[in-house]
Amino acid sequence: MTSPFNFTPESYRIKTIEKIELKPRAYREKRIGEVGYNVFMLDIDDIFIDLLTDSGTSAMSDEQWAAMLTTKQAYAGSNSYRLLDRAVKEIFGFEHFVPTHQGRAAEHILFSTIITKEGQYVPNNTHFDTTEANVMYKKGIPMNLPVEEAYQPGKVSDFKGNMDTNKLENFINEKGPENIPVVMLTITNNTVGGQPVSMKNIRKVSEIAHDHKIPMFLDACRFAENAFFIKEREPGYRDKTIREIVKEEFSYADGCTFSGKKEALTNIGGMLCTRDKELYEKFRNLLVVIEGFPTYGGMACRELAAMAVGLHESTDYDYQKARHAQIEFLADSLDKQGVPIVKPAGGHAVYVDGKEFLPHLTPDKFPAQSLTAQLYIESGIRAVELGNSCFGKTGDDGNFIPAKLDLMRLAIPRRRYTISHLAYVADSVVELYEQRDQITGLKRVYAPKLLGHFLSRFEPIPKNI
Repeated sequence: MTSPFNFTPESYRIKTIEKIELKPRAYREKRIGEVGYNVFMLDIDDIFIDLLTDSGTSAMSDEQWAAMLTTKQAYAGSNSYRLLDRAVKEIFGFEHFVPTHQGRAAEHILFSTIITKEGQYVPNNTHFDTTEANVMYKKGIPMNLPVEEAYQPGKVSDFKGNMDTNKLENFINEKGPENIPVVMLTITNNTVGGQPVSMKNIRKVSEIAHDHKIPMFLDACRFAENAFFIKEREPGYRDKTIREIVKEEFSYADGCTFSGKKEALTNIGGMLCTRDKELYEKFRNLLVVIEGFPTYGGMACRELAAMAVGLHESTDYDYQKARHAQIEFLADSLDKQGVPIVKPAGGHAVYVDGKEFLPHLTPDKFPAQSLTAQLYIESGIRAVELGNSCFGKTGDDGNFIPAKLDLMRLAIPRRRYTISHLAYVADSVVELYEQRDQITGLKRVYAPKLLGHFLSRFEPIPKNI
Protein backbone atom coordinates (compact mmCIF):
# COMPACT_ATOMS: atom_id res chain seq x y z
CA MET A 1 0.00 0.00 0.00
CA THR A 2 1.29 3.47 -0.86
CA SER A 3 1.42 5.86 2.08
CA PRO A 4 -0.92 8.85 1.71
CA PHE A 5 1.96 10.98 3.07
CA ASN A 6 4.30 9.73 0.33
CA PHE A 7 6.93 8.13 2.56
CA THR A 8 7.70 4.62 3.76
CA PRO A 9 6.96 4.02 7.46
CA GLU A 10 9.82 2.98 9.72
CA SER A 11 10.34 -0.80 9.64
CA TYR A 12 10.29 -1.25 13.41
CA ARG A 13 8.23 -0.72 16.56
CA ILE A 14 9.70 1.27 19.46
CA LYS A 15 10.28 -0.88 22.55
CA THR A 16 12.43 1.41 24.73
CA ILE A 17 12.49 5.21 24.85
CA GLU A 18 14.87 7.85 26.18
CA LYS A 19 13.70 11.24 27.42
CA ILE A 20 15.12 14.31 25.67
CA GLU A 21 14.79 17.93 26.74
CA LEU A 22 14.96 21.20 24.82
CA LYS A 23 17.01 23.55 26.99
CA PRO A 24 16.13 27.29 27.00
CA ARG A 25 17.68 29.41 24.25
CA ALA A 26 19.66 31.48 26.77
CA TYR A 27 21.24 28.30 28.11
CA ARG A 28 22.16 27.12 24.61
CA GLU A 29 23.68 30.47 23.69
CA LYS A 30 25.79 30.44 26.87
CA ARG A 31 26.93 26.83 26.37
CA ILE A 32 28.04 27.23 22.75
CA GLY A 33 30.17 30.18 23.79
CA GLU A 34 31.72 28.22 26.65
CA VAL A 35 32.86 25.46 24.27
CA GLY A 36 34.32 27.78 21.65
CA TYR A 37 31.44 27.42 19.16
CA ASN A 38 32.47 23.82 18.52
CA VAL A 39 29.46 21.50 18.83
CA PHE A 40 31.75 18.49 19.39
CA MET A 41 32.45 19.89 22.84
CA LEU A 42 28.81 20.05 23.94
CA ASP A 43 27.48 17.47 26.42
CA ILE A 44 24.70 15.16 25.27
CA ASP A 45 22.34 16.66 27.86
CA ASP A 46 22.80 20.02 26.12
CA ILE A 47 21.30 18.55 22.94
CA PHE A 48 17.66 18.17 21.91
CA ILE A 49 18.10 16.32 18.60
CA ASP A 50 21.58 14.99 17.89
CA LEU A 51 22.49 14.81 14.20
CA LEU A 52 26.24 15.18 14.74
CA THR A 53 26.91 11.73 13.31
CA ASP A 54 25.36 8.40 12.37
CA SER A 55 28.45 6.66 13.79
CA GLY A 56 27.85 4.72 17.00
CA THR A 57 24.43 6.32 17.50
CA SER A 58 22.13 3.58 16.17
CA ALA A 59 19.32 2.14 18.26
CA MET A 60 20.07 -1.58 18.58
CA SER A 61 17.44 -4.27 18.06
CA ASP A 62 16.05 -6.78 20.53
CA GLU A 63 17.96 -9.51 18.68
CA GLN A 64 21.22 -7.61 19.05
CA TRP A 65 20.65 -7.17 22.78
CA ALA A 66 19.76 -10.85 23.09
CA ALA A 67 22.97 -11.85 21.33
CA MET A 68 24.96 -9.60 23.67
CA LEU A 69 23.43 -11.25 26.72
CA THR A 70 23.88 -14.84 25.56
CA THR A 71 27.42 -14.69 24.18
CA LYS A 72 30.28 -15.92 26.38
CA GLN A 73 32.92 -13.45 27.43
CA ALA A 74 36.44 -14.79 26.86
CA TYR A 75 39.85 -13.22 26.30
CA ALA A 76 40.59 -15.78 23.58
CA GLY A 77 38.38 -18.07 21.50
CA SER A 78 35.07 -16.30 22.03
CA ASN A 79 32.02 -17.81 20.37
CA SER A 80 30.96 -14.28 19.32
CA TYR A 81 34.11 -14.08 17.18
CA ARG A 82 32.98 -17.24 15.36
CA LEU A 83 29.54 -15.68 14.89
CA LEU A 84 31.09 -12.56 13.37
CA ASP A 85 33.47 -14.63 11.24
CA ARG A 86 30.49 -16.44 9.67
CA ALA A 87 28.74 -13.11 9.00
CA VAL A 88 31.85 -11.67 7.32
CA LYS A 89 32.22 -14.70 5.05
CA GLU A 90 28.50 -14.79 4.21
CA ILE A 91 27.94 -11.05 3.61
CA PHE A 92 31.38 -9.64 2.69
CA GLY A 93 32.94 -12.76 1.20
CA PHE A 94 36.39 -12.15 2.71
CA GLU A 95 38.35 -15.11 4.03
CA HIS A 96 40.34 -13.16 6.61
CA PHE A 97 39.50 -10.30 8.99
CA VAL A 98 40.56 -8.77 12.28
CA PRO A 99 38.08 -7.00 14.58
CA THR A 100 38.95 -3.49 15.78
CA HIS A 101 37.30 -1.16 18.25
CA GLN A 102 36.27 1.22 15.43
CA GLY A 103 36.97 2.08 11.81
CA ARG A 104 39.89 4.45 12.35
CA ALA A 105 41.77 1.69 14.19
CA ALA A 106 41.34 -0.48 11.08
CA GLU A 107 42.66 2.41 8.97
CA HIS A 108 45.64 2.83 11.29
CA ILE A 109 46.58 -0.85 11.03
CA LEU A 110 46.10 -0.87 7.24
CA PHE A 111 48.24 2.17 6.52
CA SER A 112 50.84 1.27 9.17
CA THR A 113 51.28 -2.02 7.31
CA ILE A 114 50.91 -1.03 3.68
CA ILE A 115 52.65 2.39 3.53
CA THR A 116 56.29 1.35 3.62
CA LYS A 117 58.08 4.61 2.87
CA GLU A 118 57.51 8.33 3.18
CA GLY A 119 55.82 10.05 0.25
CA GLN A 120 53.78 7.14 -1.09
CA TYR A 121 50.41 8.10 -2.55
CA VAL A 122 46.96 6.79 -1.65
CA PRO A 123 44.33 7.74 -4.26
CA ASN A 124 40.67 7.67 -3.25
CA ASN A 125 37.41 8.98 -4.68
CA THR A 126 37.47 11.24 -1.60
CA HIS A 127 39.16 10.55 1.73
CA PHE A 128 37.09 11.17 4.82
CA ASP A 129 38.78 13.01 7.70
CA THR A 130 40.09 10.03 9.69
CA THR A 131 41.24 8.18 6.56
CA GLU A 132 43.15 11.22 5.37
CA ALA A 133 44.68 11.70 8.83
CA ASN A 134 45.84 8.08 9.08
CA VAL A 135 47.49 8.28 5.65
CA MET A 136 49.25 11.49 6.64
CA TYR A 137 50.27 10.09 10.03
CA LYS A 138 52.30 7.42 8.22
CA LYS A 139 53.86 10.13 5.98
CA GLY A 140 51.74 9.11 3.00
CA ILE A 141 50.03 11.55 0.64
CA PRO A 142 46.23 11.27 0.29
CA MET A 143 44.91 12.13 -3.18
CA ASN A 144 41.24 12.78 -3.97
CA LEU A 145 40.06 11.92 -7.50
CA PRO A 146 36.27 12.38 -7.54
CA VAL A 147 34.18 12.99 -10.64
CA GLU A 148 33.62 16.67 -11.41
CA GLU A 149 29.94 16.68 -10.47
CA ALA A 150 30.89 15.73 -6.89
CA TYR A 151 31.78 19.40 -6.36
CA GLN A 152 28.50 20.68 -7.83
CA PRO A 153 26.06 20.49 -4.90
CA GLY A 154 22.97 21.45 -6.87
CA LYS A 155 23.54 19.09 -9.79
CA VAL A 156 21.36 15.95 -9.76
CA SER A 157 23.31 12.88 -10.81
CA ASP A 158 22.82 9.25 -9.78
CA PHE A 159 26.39 8.43 -8.75
CA LYS A 160 28.18 11.61 -7.71
CA GLY A 161 30.36 9.56 -5.38
CA ASN A 162 32.27 7.91 -8.23
CA MET A 163 36.01 8.12 -8.73
CA ASP A 164 37.19 9.70 -11.97
CA THR A 165 38.80 6.65 -13.55
CA ASN A 166 40.62 8.65 -16.24
CA LYS A 167 42.26 10.70 -13.51
CA LEU A 168 43.16 7.51 -11.65
CA GLU A 169 44.79 5.97 -14.72
CA ASN A 170 46.73 9.15 -15.42
CA PHE A 171 47.74 9.52 -11.79
CA ILE A 172 49.14 5.99 -11.60
CA ASN A 173 51.09 6.50 -14.84
CA GLU A 174 52.43 9.83 -13.59
CA LYS A 175 53.51 8.72 -10.10
CA GLY A 176 54.35 5.09 -10.89
CA PRO A 177 52.57 2.06 -9.41
CA GLU A 178 55.59 1.37 -7.20
CA ASN A 179 54.74 4.59 -5.32
CA ILE A 180 51.08 3.66 -4.77
CA PRO A 181 50.66 0.90 -2.17
CA VAL A 182 46.84 0.84 -2.36
CA VAL A 183 43.91 2.40 -4.17
CA MET A 184 40.97 3.21 -1.88
CA LEU A 185 37.33 3.70 -2.79
CA THR A 186 34.86 5.07 -0.23
CA ILE A 187 31.27 3.77 -0.39
CA THR A 188 29.21 5.84 0.06
CA ASN A 189 31.34 8.96 -0.50
CA ASN A 190 30.78 10.82 2.75
CA THR A 191 32.85 13.94 2.09
CA VAL A 192 30.89 15.03 -1.01
CA GLY A 193 27.45 14.51 0.51
CA GLY A 194 27.11 10.79 1.22
CA GLN A 195 26.86 10.15 -2.51
CA PRO A 196 26.85 6.56 -3.87
CA VAL A 197 29.39 4.83 -6.09
CA SER A 198 28.08 2.75 -9.00
CA MET A 199 28.94 -0.91 -9.46
CA LYS A 200 30.36 -0.01 -12.85
CA ASN A 201 32.73 2.43 -11.16
CA ILE A 202 33.75 -0.05 -8.45
CA ARG A 203 34.52 -2.61 -11.16
CA LYS A 204 36.51 -0.15 -13.29
CA VAL A 205 38.58 1.16 -10.36
CA SER A 206 39.36 -2.44 -9.45
CA GLU A 207 40.42 -3.24 -13.02
CA ILE A 208 42.73 -0.23 -13.23
CA ALA A 209 44.35 -0.97 -9.88
CA HIS A 210 44.85 -4.66 -10.68
CA ASP A 211 46.20 -3.91 -14.17
CA HIS A 212 48.98 -2.03 -12.37
CA LYS A 213 49.29 -4.76 -9.69
CA ILE A 214 48.04 -2.43 -6.96
CA PRO A 215 45.57 -3.75 -4.34
CA MET A 216 42.19 -2.06 -4.15
CA PHE A 217 40.51 -1.60 -0.75
CA LEU A 218 37.05 -0.29 0.01
CA ASP A 219 36.31 2.13 2.83
CA ALA A 220 33.09 0.24 3.39
CA CYS A 221 31.46 2.10 6.28
CA ARG A 222 28.15 2.42 4.43
CA PHE A 223 28.34 -0.49 1.98
CA ALA A 224 24.68 -1.53 2.34
CA GLU A 225 23.36 1.99 1.77
CA ASN A 226 25.52 2.09 -1.34
CA ALA A 227 24.03 -1.24 -2.43
CA PHE A 228 20.53 0.19 -1.96
CA PHE A 229 21.34 3.05 -4.35
CA ILE A 230 22.74 0.58 -6.89
CA LYS A 231 19.53 -1.46 -6.68
CA GLU A 232 17.36 1.62 -7.12
CA ARG A 233 19.38 3.45 -9.78
CA GLU A 234 21.77 1.24 -11.75
CA PRO A 235 20.50 -0.76 -14.74
CA GLY A 236 20.53 -4.52 -14.22
CA TYR A 237 20.26 -4.51 -10.42
CA ARG A 238 16.58 -3.85 -9.75
CA ASP A 239 15.79 -7.54 -9.27
CA LYS A 240 18.85 -8.35 -7.17
CA THR A 241 18.76 -8.48 -3.38
CA ILE A 242 20.81 -6.11 -1.24
CA ARG A 243 23.04 -8.99 -0.17
CA GLU A 244 23.64 -10.09 -3.75
CA ILE A 245 24.70 -6.55 -4.62
CA VAL A 246 26.86 -6.32 -1.51
CA LYS A 247 28.62 -9.57 -2.40
CA GLU A 248 29.41 -8.18 -5.84
CA GLU A 249 30.65 -4.86 -4.41
CA PHE A 250 33.20 -6.67 -2.27
CA SER A 251 34.12 -9.19 -4.98
CA TYR A 252 36.12 -6.49 -6.79
CA ALA A 253 38.11 -5.52 -3.69
CA ASP A 254 41.20 -7.06 -2.12
CA GLY A 255 40.05 -5.94 1.30
CA CYS A 256 38.22 -3.25 3.23
CA THR A 257 38.19 -1.10 6.31
CA PHE A 258 34.85 -1.00 8.08
CA SER A 259 33.32 0.91 10.96
CA GLY A 260 30.72 -1.27 12.66
CA LYS A 261 29.39 1.91 14.25
CA LYS A 262 27.58 2.57 10.98
CA GLU A 263 26.14 -0.46 9.20
CA ALA A 264 26.69 -3.09 11.82
CA LEU A 265 24.20 -0.94 13.75
CA THR A 266 26.33 -0.97 16.89
CA ASN A 267 27.68 1.66 19.26
CA ILE A 268 31.29 0.51 18.88
CA GLY A 269 33.32 -1.78 16.65
CA GLY A 270 35.07 -2.13 13.32
CA MET A 271 36.93 -4.57 11.08
CA LEU A 272 39.82 -4.85 8.65
CA CYS A 273 39.32 -7.53 5.98
CA THR A 274 41.58 -9.02 3.32
CA ARG A 275 41.91 -11.94 0.91
CA ASP A 276 45.69 -12.01 1.30
CA LYS A 277 46.83 -14.44 4.02
CA GLU A 278 50.29 -12.91 4.28
CA LEU A 279 48.81 -9.42 4.70
CA TYR A 280 46.33 -10.81 7.21
CA GLU A 281 49.18 -12.13 9.34
CA LYS A 282 50.75 -8.68 9.39
CA PHE A 283 47.40 -7.12 10.35
CA ARG A 284 46.89 -9.67 13.10
CA ASN A 285 50.37 -9.20 14.56
CA LEU A 286 49.93 -5.43 14.77
CA LEU A 287 46.41 -5.86 16.15
CA VAL A 288 47.81 -7.73 19.16
CA VAL A 289 50.14 -4.82 19.90
CA ILE A 290 47.64 -1.95 19.68
CA GLU A 291 44.11 -3.39 19.99
CA GLY A 292 44.14 -6.82 21.62
CA PHE A 293 43.90 -10.53 20.92
CA PRO A 294 42.51 -11.37 17.45
CA THR A 295 39.26 -12.82 18.77
CA TYR A 296 38.22 -9.63 20.54
CA GLY A 297 40.19 -6.80 18.91
CA GLY A 298 39.71 -4.11 21.52
CA MET A 299 36.05 -4.88 22.26
CA ALA A 300 34.02 -6.87 24.74
CA CYS A 301 32.85 -10.12 23.16
CA ARG A 302 29.21 -9.05 23.43
CA GLU A 303 29.97 -6.19 21.02
CA LEU A 304 31.19 -8.64 18.36
CA ALA A 305 27.92 -10.53 18.73
CA ALA A 306 25.91 -7.33 18.24
CA MET A 307 27.92 -6.56 15.08
CA ALA A 308 27.23 -10.02 13.63
CA VAL A 309 23.48 -9.61 14.08
CA GLY A 310 23.55 -6.00 12.90
CA LEU A 311 25.24 -6.90 9.61
CA HIS A 312 22.31 -9.12 8.74
CA GLU A 313 19.79 -6.45 9.78
CA SER A 314 21.42 -3.65 7.76
CA THR A 315 21.38 -5.73 4.57
CA ASP A 316 17.60 -6.17 4.75
CA TYR A 317 15.83 -4.30 1.93
CA ASP A 318 12.82 -3.20 4.01
CA TYR A 319 15.13 -1.66 6.60
CA GLN A 320 17.11 0.20 3.93
CA LYS A 321 13.98 1.47 2.18
CA ALA A 322 12.54 2.91 5.39
CA ARG A 323 15.87 4.48 6.34
CA HIS A 324 16.26 6.19 2.97
CA ALA A 325 12.67 7.41 3.16
CA GLN A 326 13.54 9.35 6.33
CA ILE A 327 16.47 11.03 4.62
CA GLU A 328 14.42 11.83 1.51
CA PHE A 329 11.67 13.33 3.70
CA LEU A 330 14.11 15.74 5.34
CA ALA A 331 15.80 16.59 2.03
CA ASP A 332 12.49 17.27 0.26
CA SER A 333 11.23 19.37 3.18
CA LEU A 334 14.28 21.63 2.94
CA ASP A 335 14.48 21.74 -0.84
CA LYS A 336 10.84 22.79 -1.21
CA GLN A 337 11.53 25.82 0.98
CA GLY A 338 14.57 26.86 -1.06
CA VAL A 339 17.25 25.74 1.40
CA PRO A 340 20.39 24.92 -0.65
CA ILE A 341 21.31 21.26 -0.15
CA VAL A 342 23.45 18.69 -1.90
CA LYS A 343 21.29 16.95 -4.50
CA PRO A 344 20.26 14.22 -4.63
CA ALA A 345 20.08 13.33 -0.94
CA GLY A 346 22.89 11.13 0.32
CA GLY A 347 22.66 7.74 1.96
CA HIS A 348 22.99 8.67 5.63
CA ALA A 349 22.50 12.43 5.86
CA VAL A 350 21.23 15.63 4.32
CA TYR A 351 23.99 18.13 3.56
CA VAL A 352 23.27 21.87 3.58
CA ASP A 353 25.48 23.98 1.30
CA GLY A 354 27.09 26.55 3.61
CA LYS A 355 28.44 28.64 0.72
CA GLU A 356 24.98 29.14 -0.75
CA PHE A 357 23.21 29.40 2.61
CA LEU A 358 25.54 32.20 3.80
CA PRO A 359 26.96 33.79 0.62
CA HIS A 360 27.86 36.97 2.53
CA LEU A 361 30.51 35.10 4.55
CA THR A 362 33.97 34.53 3.08
CA PRO A 363 35.58 31.08 3.56
CA ASP A 364 37.84 32.32 6.39
CA LYS A 365 34.68 33.18 8.34
CA PHE A 366 33.68 29.50 8.21
CA PRO A 367 30.11 29.68 6.85
CA ALA A 368 29.13 26.06 7.53
CA GLN A 369 30.67 26.11 11.02
CA SER A 370 28.83 29.36 11.74
CA LEU A 371 25.60 27.81 10.48
CA THR A 372 26.12 24.72 12.65
CA ALA A 373 26.66 26.81 15.79
CA GLN A 374 23.66 29.03 15.07
CA LEU A 375 21.40 26.05 14.41
CA TYR A 376 22.20 24.76 17.89
CA ILE A 377 21.53 28.16 19.46
CA GLU A 378 18.17 28.53 17.73
CA SER A 379 16.82 24.97 18.00
CA GLY A 380 18.96 22.69 20.18
CA ILE A 381 19.87 20.60 17.12
CA ARG A 382 23.49 19.45 16.82
CA ALA A 383 24.71 18.98 13.26
CA VAL A 384 28.36 18.91 12.08
CA GLU A 385 30.50 20.98 9.75
CA LEU A 386 32.25 19.18 6.88
CA GLY A 387 33.94 22.00 5.09
CA ASN A 388 36.52 24.69 5.74
CA SER A 389 37.19 23.73 9.36
CA CYS A 390 37.31 20.00 8.62
CA PHE A 391 39.06 19.99 5.23
CA GLY A 392 40.53 23.47 4.78
CA LYS A 393 44.33 23.70 4.74
CA THR A 394 47.05 26.20 5.57
CA GLY A 395 49.45 26.71 2.69
CA ASP A 396 53.22 26.92 2.94
CA ASP A 397 52.87 30.71 2.81
CA GLY A 398 50.54 30.67 5.82
CA ASN A 399 47.44 31.55 3.80
CA PHE A 400 44.18 29.69 4.30
CA ILE A 401 43.16 27.30 1.49
CA PRO A 402 39.37 26.67 1.59
CA ALA A 403 37.84 23.25 1.13
CA LYS A 404 36.16 22.49 -2.20
CA LEU A 405 32.82 22.16 -0.43
CA ASP A 406 31.61 23.86 2.75
CA LEU A 407 28.79 21.71 4.10
CA MET A 408 26.70 21.29 7.22
CA ARG A 409 25.78 17.62 7.61
CA LEU A 410 22.53 16.55 9.22
CA ALA A 411 23.39 12.90 9.86
CA ILE A 412 20.42 10.65 10.67
CA PRO A 413 21.16 8.00 13.31
CA ARG A 414 19.71 4.61 12.41
CA ARG A 415 16.37 3.62 14.00
CA ARG A 416 16.60 6.49 16.47
CA TYR A 417 14.33 9.34 15.39
CA THR A 418 10.84 9.54 13.90
CA ILE A 419 9.46 11.62 11.06
CA SER A 420 8.12 14.15 13.60
CA HIS A 421 11.66 14.73 14.88
CA LEU A 422 12.84 15.31 11.33
CA ALA A 423 9.92 17.67 10.66
CA TYR A 424 11.16 19.75 13.61
CA VAL A 425 14.65 19.72 12.12
CA ALA A 426 13.32 20.87 8.75
CA ASP A 427 11.27 23.69 10.30
CA SER A 428 14.29 24.83 12.34
CA VAL A 429 16.64 24.96 9.34
CA VAL A 430 14.05 26.77 7.22
CA GLU A 431 13.48 29.34 9.98
CA LEU A 432 17.23 29.89 10.20
CA TYR A 433 17.41 30.30 6.43
CA GLU A 434 14.86 33.09 6.63
CA GLN A 435 17.13 35.03 9.02
CA ARG A 436 20.44 34.00 7.44
CA ASP A 437 21.60 37.59 6.88
CA GLN A 438 21.95 37.99 10.65
CA ILE A 439 24.68 35.31 10.92
CA THR A 440 28.04 37.11 11.10
CA GLY A 441 30.58 34.28 10.97
CA LEU A 442 33.32 32.89 13.19
CA LYS A 443 37.06 33.35 13.62
CA ARG A 444 39.08 30.20 14.36
CA VAL A 445 41.47 30.74 17.26
CA TYR A 446 42.76 27.17 17.84
CA ALA A 447 43.04 23.90 15.90
CA PRO A 448 45.50 20.97 16.15
CA LYS A 449 47.27 19.95 12.92
CA LEU A 450 45.57 16.55 12.41
CA LEU A 451 41.79 16.23 12.75
CA GLY A 452 41.80 19.73 14.20
CA HIS A 453 38.08 20.27 13.74
CA PHE A 454 37.30 17.91 16.61
CA LEU A 455 39.05 20.14 19.17
CA SER A 456 39.04 23.54 17.45
CA ARG A 457 37.80 26.73 19.08
CA PHE A 458 36.16 29.77 17.51
CA GLU A 459 35.09 33.28 18.45
CA PRO A 460 32.14 35.19 16.97
CA ILE A 461 32.94 38.00 14.57
CA PRO A 462 31.29 41.30 15.64
CA LYS A 463 28.53 42.57 13.34
CA ASN A 464 30.44 45.70 12.34
CA ILE A 465 33.39 43.76 10.86
